[in-house]
Amino acid sequence: MTAVGIARDVFAEGEAQGGKPSVPADKAVVVTKAGSQPSAAGAADNFTGAVRVDMRFQRPLPARVGGGIVTFEPGARTAWHTHPLGQTLIVTGGKGQVRHWGGPVQQIGVGDLVWIPPGVKHWHGASATDGMAHVAIAEAQGGQSVTWMEQVSDAQYRGSGR
Repeated sequence: MTAVGIARDVFAEGEAQGGKPSVPADKAVVVTKAGSQPSAAGAADNFTGAVRVDMRFQRPLPARVGGGIVTFEPGARTAWHTHPLGQTLIVTGGKGQVRHWGGPVQQIGVGDLVWIPPGVKHWHGASATDGMAHVAIAEAQGGQSVTWMEQVSDAQYRGSGR
């Protein structure tokens, strides 16, 4: 069968269904409209300060990717945590900080990309004086994309202490 013949069959099938081609539900593109999902406050066990999580997503198997848009008020931050397959952050607003266990506090800002390798204990959040927003993306392994740990102390947030 030629490409023209295949295209003719596809379009004929679509016209027979009122102009809509038949696509199985698991093969259709899904659009989630902005504002169609409610914001959620960051869980007190996982965050310090005022944090909002928007557009949380986890894709169905076999996909493993998930994430969301996280907005931190000044001084707000995550608890220490790890990701089994790593995490990527894309800073979209404000000024923030990120730190891995035993390392220095690193400043991050709009347009910065942050890669946290698999299993690395870390935290991230806003600077003390500016809010910060980022897109957070992580893959799940065995259905788990994050392991939450203890809260970040004020000393750790300021860069002293482990």
